[in-house]
Amino acid sequence: MTESAPGSPATESARQRLRDLRRGLLRLHKILLDLERAWYEQAHGRVSSGELLRLAINHEQFAWLHSISELIVRIDEMLDADEPLTIGDAESLVAHARSLLRPSDTGSEFERKYFAAIQSEPDVVFAHREMMRLLSSSA
Repeated sequence: MTESAPGSPATESARQRLRDLRRGLLRLHKILLDLERAWYEQAHGRVSSGELLRLAINHEQFAWLHSISELIVRIDEMLDADEPLTIGDAESLVAHARSLLRPSDTGSEFERKYFAAIQSEPDVVFAHREMMRLLSSSA
C-alpha cells in the first residue's frame, strides 16, 4: 500500500482500499454473527433480533466477534476523522486486519473460533478468500 512516507496524507486509492476493507469486514462479520447465532439457537432456542443484539454485545459466546467490530469502528473513525488520514494510518489498519484474520486451531480464541467457522460454513470460506484478496492487493 505504500505510496509515499508513512506520515504523508493517504491517497484516494488508499482511502478506497480502506472502504473496501470495511465492506468486506462487515460482510464477514455478518456471516460469522449469523453462524454464531445458529450455534447459540441450537443450544438455547430461537432469539429475536433485539435479543441477538444484546447477546452480541454482552454474551461470552459472541465476544470473539468484538475484534472484527472494533476494527470496523477504527476504520470508520480514521475515515471520518477531522485530521487527514496518513499512509501510516492506512497501512496500520490493513496490517491489523491481516494479522486478525489468521485462522488457527491452536491460536488465540478468535483464531480458533474463526478456524472452526471456516471448517463448518462455506460462506465463511468465500468471505475469507475475498478478505485475503483485498489484503494482498496493493493500493
